[in-house]
Amino acid sequence: MNAQAAARTNAALRVFVVEDSPLVLERIEAMLASIDGAQTAGHAGRADEAVRAILAAHPDAVVLDLKLAEGSGFDVLRAVRAQAPDIEFFMLSNFASEPYRRLAARLGAAHFFDKSTEFERVREVLTARAARPVH
Repeated sequence: MNAQAAARTNAALRVFVVEDSPLVLERIEAMLASIDGAQTAGHAGRADEAVRAILAAHPDAVVLDLKLAEGSGFDVLRAVRAQAPDIEFFMLSNFASEPYRRLAARLGAAHFFDKSTEFERVREVLTARAARPVH
């Protein structure tokens, strides 16, 4: 285990948020603030800035929107998973049809949630994830 990972072993679950809607970003960050053992590690609204910021922050998890103003969540998922496969991805999108869910799983997303019907499931999954030791 490297020093950075060792320092995080007993720390909060660090979650990076990729979302281009200020209202949805605010809602996700409020949700994260309400989860014991979780904290926001940063946020981005464009695919290119998200990849750079995620790799720099190296969070434990990423909540990732599929459709971004510039680029797509799949672009972010592909780029980051190739360089940091230990980061968990939780897709959260209004575009939650089965083909998108299958592609997200194939690219390595841990979960895929529909924003309109499964937002509370994100809280449940992240609460459970925050209760596990951070690696």
